[in-house]
Amino acid sequence: MFLLMISFIVALALVLVAMPKVIPYLHKLKFGQVEREEGLASHKKKGGTPTMGGAVFIVAAVIAAYICHYQNFMNPYVNLLTFSLLGFGIIGFIDDYLIVVQHSNKGLKPSYKYAMQSVVAIAFYFLAKKFLPNFSTEIIIPIAHISVNLGWFYPVFVYFMFTAESNAVNLTDGLDGLATGLMIIALTPFVVFAILSKNVEAAIFGAALMGGLTGFLVFNAHPAKIFMGDCGSLALGGILAAFAVITKQELLVLIIGIVPLIETLSVCIQVISFKTRGKRVFKMAPIHHHFEMCGWSENKVVVTFWAVGFIAGIIGLLLGVL
Repeated sequence: MFLLMISFIVALALVLVAMPKVIPYLHKLKFGQVEREEGLASHKKKGGTPTMGGAVFIVAAVIAAYICHYQNFMNPYVNLLTFSLLGFGIIGFIDDYLIVVQHSNKGLKPSYKYAMQSVVAIAFYFLAKKFLPNFSTEIIIPIAHISVNLGWFYPVFVYFMFTAESNAVNLTDGLDGLATGLMIIALTPFVVFAILSKNVEAAIFGAALMGGLTGFLVFNAHPAKIFMGDCGSLALGGILAAFAVITKQELLVLIIGIVPLIETLSVCIQVISFKTRGKRVFKMAPIHHHFEMCGWSENKVVVTFWAVGFIAGIIGLLLGVL
């Protein structure tokens, strides 16, 4: 528990110290958010707010985790979690960089982005298979405690889980502090799962990332002084999937990450409905914008979604330990 506290505090401190310097530097470079032309009018004023802030809490988390593992830099759990966080983070960084340089919100072509996400997801599976002790293609059915061996389908399952989670968190990151707070909540059960399975290394990494996110939330809460960008959101989705694999709670990520799942479904429903019926189900998707257009304030939407995420996290945690 001591090392968990240390990793959390170190990452928190690094972000709190770095961010006041990073924000004006990004302003100077004109690395600002480019809002969609079809977006909400209330969001237009956010244009120019520095983005790519996710790089700060990613670096802080990795530094804090390795400080606590200075005697064992080759720990497979820490290295795999780092690979996932950095791998998806780099994809997001490239996307963010293209957006700010081209002054448009297009960034990477969707096909290129998905291809790069696929490479990282597939690489994670093979690295996990090779280096993780007691690696298994089994998944556990919650409560029933029944193990089902997916065999050849397991890598396919892992692939879709990584690509889906990274894109889901990316869609969720549309309001000040929304994705940041939700990920602090979502990581908590996985840290507990890691502790219960005596995987201290993974727990320390999770605590470090939670510390970095807590520090980032100070600057990302409404009104946000900086955004995490795709750099942060893609990385967070990837690390959530990585924790699910490492703690063998692959199915519970659907419950614990229920808000990003709902956000993704709202987009899918909106697109399918518009293309097939010519009608929209929601006033705007992802669904957090729908509630804004219904008259909810941004803070009300964020706090409500955090509450839903918190309840889902509690349910997921209970299902995982019962």
